[in-house]
Amino acid sequence: MADVLMGQHALITGGGGGIGLAIARAFVEAGANCSVADLAAEAPPELRALIAERAERPGALHYLCADVADSASITAMVAAARARFGTITALVNNAAVFDLAPLLESNEASYRRIFDVNVKGMFFTMQAVLQQMVDARIAGCVINLASQAGRRGEALVSHYCASKAAVISYTQSAALAMAPHGIRVNAISPGVIDTPMWSHVDKLFARYEGLQEGEKKVAVGKAVPLGRMGAPGDIAGAAVFLASPAASYITAQTLNVDGGNVMS
Repeated sequence: MADVLMGQHALITGGGGGIGLAIARAFVEAGANCSVADLAAEAPPELRALIAERAERPGALHYLCADVADSASITAMVAAARARFGTITALVNNAAVFDLAPLLESNEASYRRIFDVNVKGMFFTMQAVLQQMVDARIAGCVINLASQAGRRGEALVSHYCASKAAVISYTQSAALAMAPHGIRVNAISPGVIDTPMWSHVDKLFARYEGLQEGEKKVAVGKAVPLGRMGAPGDIAGAAVFLASPAASYITAQTLNVDGGNVMS
């Protein structure tokens, strides 16, 4: 996959760790310049290490502090990215938050936080980036991170499931709206991926399902048809493909990368 993204400028949200960091690494290795955004005021240690590794391409990756739940922050993020590398040709909408609770105990604060980041943040970041692609007459691409949770409901995870279903729906609508401009919009639906966020997820399941910590993580990995949890690199490979010329006739699709959990 070396150089398949040469000349592209990718904006990756939620890129400070986990799946976003893996995608940033893969995009840089594939030749893209990357603007990587996350909440921290400074680049997290893992991202700083990745920047330091790119000695052969100094300056190919830079960090932006941004909160996609805030419209002004989105505007500033896109402007800063463009000032560094020019028009964004590929957007990876990865920023997301997770929470769970029994349906009758779920509260408005959790609902607002999940939808502010996972839906509102995703949509308005996509809108801002698409506008500059249309203005520049660039046939770029957008990759939204959905989830297998967006394919079905789960008793404890109602808000998150609904938010990721919205990502899939917005992906389809945006793809149809942008097709006349030659801009492709797709999504990736990860299954259970072994990232640092899973320690938080596992503790929540342990609390509400009466499990020992670590028990849920082992169980979900064993339940995957391929017999394991996915790795962030599994998602990164799919993202590189969708951003590359090899996917030039693919739009409005949500690609399941889940070890066989969902068949569609």
